[in-house]
Amino acid sequence: MNHVRSVGMRKMARSALVSLVLIGAGFGITACQSDRDIDITKLGMETDPPETLYNQGLANMKAGNLSEASRKFDAIDKQNPFTEWGRKALVMSTFTKYRLGRNDEAIAAGNRYMNQYPQSEDSAYVQYLIGLSYSKQVADVTQDQRAANRTIEAMNKVVKDYPNSEYVEDAQAKIRFARDQLAGKEMQIGRYYLERKEYLAAVRRFRNVVEQYSNTNQVEEALARLAEAYYAMGIVEEAQTAAAVLGRNYPDSQWYADSYKLLQSGGVEPRENRGSWISRAGAKLIGA
Repeated sequence: MNHVRSVGMRKMARSALVSLVLIGAGFGITACQSDRDIDITKLGMETDPPETLYNQGLANMKAGNLSEASRKFDAIDKQNPFTEWGRKALVMSTFTKYRLGRNDEAIAAGNRYMNQYPQSEDSAYVQYLIGLSYSKQVADVTQDQRAANRTIEAMNKVVKDYPNSEYVEDAQAKIRFARDQLAGKEMQIGRYYLERKEYLAAVRRFRNVVEQYSNTNQVEEALARLAEAYYAMGIVEEAQTAAAVLGRNYPDSQWYADSYKLLQSGGVEPRENRGSWISRAGAKLIGA
C-alpha cells in the first residue's frame, strides 16, 4: 500500500514536472514568436525598398497620418543616405516635421539638406521650410525675439539665393512680419523706460525703431514717443521735429494729433529742424 502510494506520488510529481516544462516551453514559444515578429517588423522596415517606403509615406500623408509618414521618410533617410531616394525623403521629412509642429526637428532636417544638396531642385523649397519653421516659433513681443531674427536670416536666403522661386513673395511677407516683431520689442522696452522717466534709455529704443525699422507699423508711435520723451527732457526743438516728421508722413494719425496737442500745451507747434537725425531718418519712412 505504501509502495502504491509512493509510486502514485512519483507519477504525480513527474506529471507536474512535465506540465511545468510544457507550460514553460509554451511561454518560450510565445516569447520567441513575439521576438521574431518584432524582428520581422524591424527587418521589414530595414529591407523594404526605398521606393516602397516613400510611397507608403505619401499614402500616410494623404490619409492625414503625418507621424507615420514622417517615420517612413526618416527610415529612407537613415537607410539610403546620399541617394536620390534619400534626398527626396529628407525633403519630405522636413515638410512633415514642420506640419507636425516639430519645428526644431524640421529646422535640423532642413539645414542638413541644405548642407548636402545646396543646388538641388528642392533647395529653395527646403530653405523656405526652414524659414517657416522659425516663423512659427516667433513669440509675443514681451518675450525673446531670437526666432524673429532667425526668420529674417532664413527668409533672406530664399530671397537672395532663389530670387526666381515661387516662395519669394511669402518669404518677403515673413520678413516684414519678423521685422515688425523686432520693432515691437524695441517699443515695448522703450515704453518701459518712458514710464519710469528714464528718458535717454527710452529715446535710444525709439530711435532704433525709426532708423532700423522704418518700414514697419511701429514708426508712428515711435515718433510720437520721441516727441514725448524729448519734450519731457526739455529738448523742445527735437520734440518739435519728431512731431513735424510724424505729421508730414502720417497727417491723419492719432499719434500726430496727440503729439500736436502735447506741444500746444507748452505754447509751441511742430517744426522740423533739417539738421536733426530725426529729419534725416524721416526721409526713409513708409509715408515719405
